Amino acid sequence: MARHEQDREDLMREATALVRRVELRLPGQADSWVVGFRRGGDASVFVGADPVFQFNAAGELRRGFWNGRLVKAEAKRLVYLERRRTETEVQLIRHEFTDAQLTEFLKLAVETLDLLRQCLSSHDFEILKQVPLNLDIVADVGVWLDSLAGPLAIASRPNVSS
Repeated sequence: MARHEQDREDLMREATALVRRVELRLPGQADSWVVGFRRGGDASVFVGADPVFQFNAAGELRRGFWNGRLVKAEAKRLVYLERRRTETEVQLIRHEFTDAQLTEFLKLAVETLDLLRQCLSSHDFEILKQVPLNLDIVADVGVWLDSLAGPLAIASRPNVSS
């Protein structure tokens, strides 16, 4: 994740943990999308600054960023962390998702992944940047999206795969 909630304009340069990553422009979308993979196969989808969806190598949702809040998986459930700043520290206050919030977040994740899948399958996108240049990362993204069968699963923990 970026160091600051709204500071994602250098994501392609700074997201070095995503060893394979691509920045895309999708039709009708104001923000560019960055999709990438860690060495262990963990995937991340950044839609501009917000939302963000991060998955472990098993395709389970492990972390995210939504409505200015950090989201993380705990024991197959999602919680969000709200930043509270004081003069001396930043506190992260943990909140359980309500049923309505969980439904909304998961619906957004599914819609986001479906839109990405549709644009890739119809070749309706523009590659803005890519690291490394010599790989077909868009094809890798398509294969990964196809591997996410059924409803989204929530990870046991927010950590990356070992």
